[in-house]
Amino acid sequence: MPFVNWLKRNLVVIAGLLTLAYLLLPNIIVTVFSFNKPKGRFNYEWQQFSLDAWKDPCGVSDLCGSLSVSLQIAFWATLGATLLGTLIAFALVRYRFRARGAVNSLIFLPMAMPEVVMAASLLTLFLNMGAQLGFWTILIAHIMFCLSFVVTAVKARVMSMDPKLEEAARDLYAGPFQTFVRVTLPIAAPGIAAGALLAFALSFDDFIITNFNAGSTLTFPMFVWGSAQRGTPVQINVIGTAMFVVAVLFVLASMAVGHRRNRQKA
Repeated sequence: MPFVNWLKRNLVVIAGLLTLAYLLLPNIIVTVFSFNKPKGRFNYEWQQFSLDAWKDPCGVSDLCGSLSVSLQIAFWATLGATLLGTLIAFALVRYRFRARGAVNSLIFLPMAMPEVVMAASLLTLFLNMGAQLGFWTILIAHIMFCLSFVVTAVKARVMSMDPKLEEAARDLYAGPFQTFVRVTLPIAAPGIAAGALLAFALSFDDFIITNFNAGSTLTFPMFVWGSAQRGTPVQINVIGTAMFVVAVLFVLASMAVGHRRNRQKA
């Protein structure tokens, strides 16, 4: 019975660890197969350990080019969506105006709408405007669907802010700009950062909307989809592993900074 009692006490922890292992399993498989040397075109069966793909990650034609395009689009889409989304979030929380409720409802539509419907709608819009499909149409489309996620993240943070802190800053003769930079912005920064990171991940990962509005422009998700039809090169696993490691290091660095700040406050 001691084992049963121990199991009852640690059931939640065990369930959490099993869930985490299940979520990380695809990343582990991608990492393992990034060191594989397949005999054929498909990297689906383990054959031999090799570092060839890591030594030449751009050895496949158009891989690094498509990766560069996706990173550029994700960067500018994140910047545009974060700036616009932050302004919209502050406006929705701090100000009262006509159609405020309607705007709040419309903000959630891109998150609730199926991507294929939005992709077809944006394609129709661009064609009716006579726009040339390519980098700029992808960027505009990504900013449009990332905007809702940024607004939601920043809005939640702004709603939890204590207005007395800004009032105290004004009582201490701080101007509107000083109050915003030294009080409002630091408090809202976690929500803005969360929205920006979410926007970057969504933009970089998007395939459906991009595929409809890309024209001849090739992004990394489109390259991966096209390669899967002919044979998946090991370099795709290398890029995926590298991005996963960078994301983990970023999270660990953020946790370390937060832990250090908490220790300083204590």
